[in-house]
Amino acid sequence: MQEKRVVYSANSLTLLQKINFMKAVVIGEPSDATMETIMSVYPRHKAVADKFINNGDVIGMGPFVGGGNMAIFKTREAAERFVKEDPFILEGLVKSFVIRDWKDELLPG
Repeated sequence: MQEKRVVYSANSLTLLQKINFMKAVVIGEPSDATMETIMSVYPRHKAVADKFINNGDVIGMGPFVGGGNMAIFKTREAAERFVKEDPFILEGLVKSFVIRDWKDELLPG
């Protein structure tokens, strides 16, 4: 039996890095919602977040000190699904958000 060797070029390694290491980050800006309003919506937000966490889609999620929030997803598709379901976003507690592709070169997908 002959041994098979796989040789990667610089271009194929770059493609493998993009496939395996590209993440998506959702960065949200806070609204002027009161803490009372935020806490009334929080259980529904947590249920959605837990669903994505339990599916293995989330790497990290939480607020910034001083306002705003961030969530890191393993794929852009997961990030896009999340923003369509999250009550904080749908009900205006997050005033605006952006999804940014992140070329993480340390953590595998």
